[in-house]
Amino acid sequence: MPATEPPVSVADLAAELSDRADARTGRRLLVGIAGRPGAGKSTLAEALVAELGARAVVVAMDGFHLADAVLDALGRRDRKGAPDTFDPRGLAALLQRLRTEPGPIHAPAFERTLEQPLAQAVRIDDQSIVITEGNYLLVDHPDWERIRAQLDLVWWIDGDEQQRITDLTERHIRFGKSPEQAAAWVARVDQPNAELAAASAPRADRRLVRPT
Repeated sequence: MPATEPPVSVADLAAELSDRADARTGRRLLVGIAGRPGAGKSTLAEALVAELGARAVVVAMDGFHLADAVLDALGRRDRKGAPDTFDPRGLAALLQRLRTEPGPIHAPAFERTLEQPLAQAVRIDDQSIVITEGNYLLVDHPDWERIRAQLDLVWWIDGDEQQRITDLTERHIRFGKSPEQAAAWVARVDQPNAELAAASAPRADRRLVRPT
């Protein structure tokens, strides 16, 4: 199991990815950022793209949420965010295309105000670095292992556990839940998902403290 490393800056992480991408010949660098719900994965991914500029793009796992209509039909909407409420094979297939095909390639995104995936919302052209982030990128299951097989490296993000729960609860409130509903959702849905994700952390290439 990789040990959690001392804090490192976003600028240093971006420089490392830039060097790795420069060393490649004609293939994109595909990077995964994994962690518990609310750990700061999307924040780090966006910060890296801001640092790297036009050569990088984020393709998030959340774009592969199943739509609410599908979750209703499957009886899974009351635990949206669990592994079986995503389409991991779809993400794996997209990553394979990004590894082997030139752009333009389009990818879905997730709209938090609507709480729904948006088809073809992200355009990938000639970016040399693609960052995907999500809870389950390292999970030991055949469907999710398809994703790991396409990624050149995966980082796991650690951080203060109480702060993570606070941030996660506040995010649910910000997008429409009452404080009581948010706390209940975190306890009933997010925490079991966090435990499942955390069990996969030893499979990461590196364990990083959440950059600030």
